[in-house]
Amino acid sequence: MANGNATFRHSNVALLGLTETLAPNEVTSDEFDERLADTLSSLKLPQGLLQRVAGVYARRNWDEPHQFAAGAVEAGKKALVEADVPADAIGLMVNTSVTREHLEPSVAVGVHAGIGLGPQAMNFDIANACLGFVNGMTLAANMIDAGQIEYALVVAGEDASRVQEATLRRLNRPNITREEYLNEFASLTLGSGAAAAVLGPADKHPEGHRILGGITRAATQHHALCVGDHNGMFTDAKGLLAGGMELVVAAWEEAHESGWEWKEMDRYVMHQVSDVHTNSITKAANLDPDRIPTTYQELGNVGPASLPITLAREADSLKPGDRVLCMGVGSGLNTAMTEIEW
Repeated sequence: MANGNATFRHSNVALLGLTETLAPNEVTSDEFDERLADTLSSLKLPQGLLQRVAGVYARRNWDEPHQFAAGAVEAGKKALVEADVPADAIGLMVNTSVTREHLEPSVAVGVHAGIGLGPQAMNFDIANACLGFVNGMTLAANMIDAGQIEYALVVAGEDASRVQEATLRRLNRPNITREEYLNEFASLTLGSGAAAAVLGPADKHPEGHRILGGITRAATQHHALCVGDHNGMFTDAKGLLAGGMELVVAAWEEAHESGWEWKEMDRYVMHQVSDVHTNSITKAANLDPDRIPTTYQELGNVGPASLPITLAREADSLKPGDRVLCMGVGSGLNTAMTEIEW
């Protein structure tokens, strides 16, 4: 029987540029506590749960919700400059954001136009919850290895303000129960931001960071544990954590059985969720916490943009030859781990 697992290796792909766009407005967890003070009092819940339980002290928002796409455009332009790759060399642009204004057309078309990419650049969305950016990089790397394209641009722009506001209104309604409150608690950890990456052929860019490959694994029996839209995100937190840890450990063990050796990486860059999530993976895989950079404390969970934002912030501290393992998990559930040699 199929076990839901796939390992893969890339032969000639490098990460050439990686950038973020910081949403301009900080929103603290203390502000949420103030707005929810009456509800917390009636439910006999303490203030500071987001800080103490999730470790999230703040997150960012755009001036207007629709600016997530402009954030992706800005990140994409900066990534092209950092990679020193002209826009007309891009053969593929993938948008991987969860956020979208409408069902069609794709978010990608607006980002493609905003960056000024040419007609030669295929463009479309890949949506896979918080795993989308990692999936987009894998697809782009496979197309580069296959010789179908030479350069690819992967972007994600996220807006959390609408789900935040809808959740705050619902949590402040009369007669809300403690169970209903905790079911939406995770929505308040979400943040806004954007990221972009440029990939290209390693043999033409010895200065690039080699993307070596990795593993993916699915556990889609858990697809109902976290379901959301602009009106709210409803989460079975305990079930999601248990299913996610089982999935991550299974992928980790299968990767090592398939020849990968990730027990002594220089950095483990995870999807950014919370203290609980990070500590659970650290313990389950017996990782050194000093090698795990985090950004969720000040940015919250920025969906698929979280992992690349964290890696972009870590880039200046990495030196040639360092080994980085990107570890993503997305609602659904799916996981992917990808090794990059700096």
